[in-house]
Amino acid sequence: MLQNPERYTITAALPYTNGPIHIGHLAGVYVPADIYSRYLRLQGRDVLFVCGSDEHGVAISMKAKKEGITPQEVIDKYDGIIRKSFADFGIAFDNYSRTSLPVHHETASEFFKKLYDNGDFIEEVTEQLYDAKANQFLADRFVMGTCPKCGNEEAYGDQCEKCGSTLNATDLINPKSTITGETPVLKSTKHWFLPLDRYDAFLREWILEGHKNDWKPNVYGQVKSWIDGGLEPRAVTRDLDWGIDVPVEGAEGKKLYVWFDAPIGYISSTKEWAAREGKDWEPYWKNENTKLVHFIGKDNIVFHCVIFPAMLKAEGSYILPENVPANEFLNLEGNKLSTSKNWAVWLHEYLEEFPDQQDVLRYALTSNAPETKDNDFTWKDFQARNNNELVAIFGNFINRVVVLTNKYYNGIVPTPNELTEVDEQTLAELQAYPEVISSSIERYRFREALGEMMNAARLGNKYLADEEPWKVIKDNPERVQTQMYVALQIAAALSSLCEPFLPFTAAKLKRILNVTSSAVEMNWKAISESSDLLSAGHQIGQAELLFAKIEDEAIQKQIDKLEATKTANQAENKKVEAQKDLIQYEDFAKMDLRVGTIIEAEKMPKANKLLVLKVDTGIDVRTIVSGIAESFKPEDIIGKRVTVLVNLAPRALRGVESQGMILMTNNAEGKLVFVNPDTDGVGNGETIN
Repeated sequence: MLQNPERYTITAALPYTNGPIHIGHLAGVYVPADIYSRYLRLQGRDVLFVCGSDEHGVAISMKAKKEGITPQEVIDKYDGIIRKSFADFGIAFDNYSRTSLPVHHETASEFFKKLYDNGDFIEEVTEQLYDAKANQFLADRFVMGTCPKCGNEEAYGDQCEKCGSTLNATDLINPKSTITGETPVLKSTKHWFLPLDRYDAFLREWILEGHKNDWKPNVYGQVKSWIDGGLEPRAVTRDLDWGIDVPVEGAEGKKLYVWFDAPIGYISSTKEWAAREGKDWEPYWKNENTKLVHFIGKDNIVFHCVIFPAMLKAEGSYILPENVPANEFLNLEGNKLSTSKNWAVWLHEYLEEFPDQQDVLRYALTSNAPETKDNDFTWKDFQARNNNELVAIFGNFINRVVVLTNKYYNGIVPTPNELTEVDEQTLAELQAYPEVISSSIERYRFREALGEMMNAARLGNKYLADEEPWKVIKDNPERVQTQMYVALQIAAALSSLCEPFLPFTAAKLKRILNVTSSAVEMNWKAISESSDLLSAGHQIGQAELLFAKIEDEAIQKQIDKLEATKTANQAENKKVEAQKDLIQYEDFAKMDLRVGTIIEAEKMPKANKLLVLKVDTGIDVRTIVSGIAESFKPEDIIGKRVTVLVNLAPRALRGVESQGMILMTNNAEGKLVFVNPDTDGVGNGETIN
């Protein structure tokens, strides 16, 4: 474990440019990485935070085919949307690149060529899945089937998103082409493989022994399981028409596997940054005193902890990651986030509904971060965290302090008098928070760190509530000077302590407190060492609300929006049953369908699903037992006109003879509905032909 590194290289997983960014991406990768980077900068560390759009691979080609445009048009469209979302939410990259840029193509090609020249690859002709109708090999997400590990019937050819297993397309059971729906065949093709089994001893020593105690249990456990399961050669090339050409002879029509070229994107992004800033990129990747940290989601663990380190080890001149603090998945209202099903909260749409409330979402996602297990985002919880925590605790404290300072002292920090034991204890607690928060962040416990920052706000709220300066001012104005001075020190400290988590709030609070200039030193070291952050005589600004209450109507609108999405998905995904065996007209003519009216209805005793109905068929009034009790109340269907099969042979159900059948079906939402006859001017007993 690297102690006191000279510099930090921080990477965030490259997002695929096949769609916008949603809250799952933000919670899993980008907010934690941004918190960590901002924190380190506040400590005066040398930090490089890089990312970029992943613009190769099957996902791009699939999106292009679906939208009827070229892959280049896809990546140009979504790269712009993604960049804006990151900027809008304050994700402060030092460089955000693109893997379609020449610098990346050159870097990835040089990397491959060096390993190729060193003899680090195995060249093999293997059988791969091939779609004869589409006339192409089915790499990765061009094929779906049943996962051999968990039985998920919608696993992709590179990964099962249900159990997280990394797969090869040929592992799938009952594979189907996502292009044509055809069952693929096996066809021979030549590819280059990275023999991961050669690195078994290295990976065991480096990870299983070297990082047993400092890597997150979910990361360490998944990597250990993968290594213990036996490492095998992994193909690093694909038969595709989009991506980086394999830079060797005899590889025409072959592209680099996206999971070979994508992590190299961190290196090429660093090169792009260094060229722009006039710096040397190599110390950030090749100096042993540099701490490399990858922020990713759990579906990327194997690639960043096994495959990419094996690549770096084979190349020989690069440092290895010190930590890979991967998060688990964030669900939405009890269901898995899904881009294809539009089950998501898209960042660009969020800001349309909640303008200037980026920090509210950052706060909600961090306080409910899936750091050790999958967590669930709900709009009600989002509202509660804003109203009950940000507004009621943090915002309330700041508003009180600023309003009272302007009311009593025209916005000038008062000169304190003698500090009481309560004052000294409060200031001592405040000075301890930077170290407490730092300890949590250094261990990648961002949820815990955010909680400690809010405890500093709670400290201020409690201090004011206990001291009640608005009451003391009448009889002891000298005491209030001290009380307000202490409260203002807490407010000043919060303007810096909240910055990694709530950057927009920090900037606003610093402006209110008038500490945006270098004349007032405001950093974590100053908070720890001084109780005089805002000196007597300093002029602060007027009060502004840091956070606004979110009303029920705004939340219900989001819930309704998701319900509409769910209904649309159910209608789209509803499977129409296949046609039954052919019958002759004479068979159909035997069915006697009549218009009837339900005149009585009651629940069958001791049966949850059955209703006993009395139906006027025009021929007679007969008893029909129907399994619709879970969908309809008896009193709601009395008088309902229905279609009745009257010549169905009687059948005893729980001791009651049912003398026919009422026709039902399911609507687009999956709800049971009656098949109603067109009854205008039609009486009971009329036949339906």
